[in-house]
Amino acid sequence: MDPNDIEFLLNQAQAALASLESPTEMAPDASLFQLRDFGGAPASTNKTTIDLVRDVELDVKIELGRTHMHLEEVLKMNKGSVVALDKLAGDPVDIYVNGRMIARGEVLVLNDNFCVRIAELIVGDGIE
Repeated sequence: MDPNDIEFLLNQAQAALASLESPTEMAPDASLFQLRDFGGAPASTNKTTIDLVRDVELDVKIELGRTHMHLEEVLKMNKGSVVALDKLAGDPVDIYVNGRMIARGEVLVLNDNFCVRIAELIVGDGIE
């Protein structure tokens, strides 16, 4: 880099710093901007509040159990392989909404489809 360029950049930086320290004068016709109060009315607790979020999509996951496997074991899996989970048959399953556990339930079969009946709601942060 050319030494003249470095000197030029240093002079510009010093001038910029000096301009920050000196008070700036306002134009004669300028005035300070005043923010209005945007407080508005308190939030409604009517049924219409629920209607606003009825169509919001959520990611719901039901976890039967977990396991830890080595990559080698995963690569050996094929049709018919069995993966043992950390829960027993009949144990409650965990229900997650957007990655947060909100309930536990029991697995049922209804019209040949699996379903889950909520057995317990988790209050607070849930269990991760």
